[in-house]
Amino acid sequence: MGTPRNVIKKERYILSVDVGSTVIRCHVYDKKAEIRGSSCEQVVPLHPEEGHVELDPDALWKSFISVVKGAVKDAAVQMHQMEALGISTQRATFTTWDRRSGIPFHNFISWQDQRAAALVASWNRSCTLKLIHGLMKVLHFVTRQKRSLAASLIVFSTQHVTFRLVWALKHYKRVAQAVSDGNCCFGTIDTWLLFKLTNGLVHATDYSNASATGIFDTYQMCWSHMLCSLVSLPLSIFPRVENTGHKFGSTDPSIFGIAVPIMSVMADQQAAMFGECCYDVGDVKITMGTGTFMDINTGSAPHTSVNGLYPLVGWKIGSEVVYLAEGNAADTGTAIKWAQALDLFSDVEHTSTMAYSVSDSNGVCFVPSFSGLQAPLNDPKACASFMGLKPSTTKCHLVRAILESVAFRNKQLYETVLRETDIPITKIRVDGGVSSNDFITQLTADLFGRKIERCRHREMSCLGAAFVAGLGTGYWRSCEELKKLRGADALFCPKGAPGDRSASDHARHLERWERALRRSMYWYKQP
Repeated sequence: MGTPRNVIKKERYILSVDVGSTVIRCHVYDKKAEIRGSSCEQVVPLHPEEGHVELDPDALWKSFISVVKGAVKDAAVQMHQMEALGISTQRATFTTWDRRSGIPFHNFISWQDQRAAALVASWNRSCTLKLIHGLMKVLHFVTRQKRSLAASLIVFSTQHVTFRLVWALKHYKRVAQAVSDGNCCFGTIDTWLLFKLTNGLVHATDYSNASATGIFDTYQMCWSHMLCSLVSLPLSIFPRVENTGHKFGSTDPSIFGIAVPIMSVMADQQAAMFGECCYDVGDVKITMGTGTFMDINTGSAPHTSVNGLYPLVGWKIGSEVVYLAEGNAADTGTAIKWAQALDLFSDVEHTSTMAYSVSDSNGVCFVPSFSGLQAPLNDPKACASFMGLKPSTTKCHLVRAILESVAFRNKQLYETVLRETDIPITKIRVDGGVSSNDFITQLTADLFGRKIERCRHREMSCLGAAFVAGLGTGYWRSCEELKKLRGADALFCPKGAPGDRSASDHARHLERWERALRRSMYWYKQP
């Protein structure tokens, strides 16, 4: 007997939410990975004190619920048609909360927050760390284990959770009391959302998020007992760590009217890497958003760096673990938004045209270091600056200098990746809001001397979390199928060969910019 005419099989979809530093967005994806519905809301950072950057947990939760419902409504479908939910989040932004009530003890402390800078500097100068470095160097000489070499090079950073959490335990008395009572939960944004979505049933994270905290041992694939013991962090507060592709539970029916399976939880940069289909060793992904994050697939082994590249778990699906090495620059989109706030331009889309309207920056250099400088320079005390200003400097020169600085930082990170990993680069793909700027992406291709591909999707973190969730339910069957769904928007080929005038001009401008960079370093006094 055939199916009655009046019975129509409802199409199924994948929901995916990305909680970024500036925007929280949700997309509804169909089988072809096309976006059928979308919704987004701004993430509003709080600055209670100089150097402090926080997010309101209640506001974030309300926005999360709002964008999910908004995207489903925009798609003109029903919540019960959602096959699964995938979640991608900014990394290393955390809070602590009451295990019984679920109420946070304090606001989220952002990855951009500098409240622990003095503590980090003190530890990096400490005799304890110098002793550890010495012991690990000896151990590495004897055993030749990469893990020992990594420990001999460890330098703490404010971007990692470690010392911001130490600060919270010291300054928030309710947190210390809850730890003492065995009633404290710690978590990054993904963990807290899981706890809320499952009505307190699930206290978990995935390997990609855990590895970005700075408290996770990527060699042993567990929370670092040694580090926690060293800085007095209680292991009892940490969530369990699950595969990236895992059924974390289902949303409580009271939230969306139906239980939706949560099939992936992923850190945003690793999710973007997965969405870009960078599944092979040597694949490089550059996300240019609030900051720039350059990741290279290093395969089945973590990379040990001497210049600040960070070894991350890209994803763990089934028994397969893929590792990445990452370098980042913190102030990409931040610098462009700052320039817009100063009325250097009215619309971001005009900046490429402004930059191309002048032949060069007229000797002006911009150093984008509102949050210090990361790899390979690793100077938290560098300042943002304009240098080379003249009476003839125009807005177009200033805008060009700002855009050039993004590409120049990309070049620094790329050279570090080449020098550090010794892995042949197979492909380079860019994403993130700033990648839509043709001037920056073309100059990056010119400086690299490599083709760069830009995907038609801009929100790759959302797509990556959706891909993993869909693989988990069988909505999509394999990574090969996913590669066919990812479409390119544009291919940027390098202009000019080595020795050409354009190449020598780039080299000269880069050299001048690096000189400005060095003058901006060590600007602030060490605490």
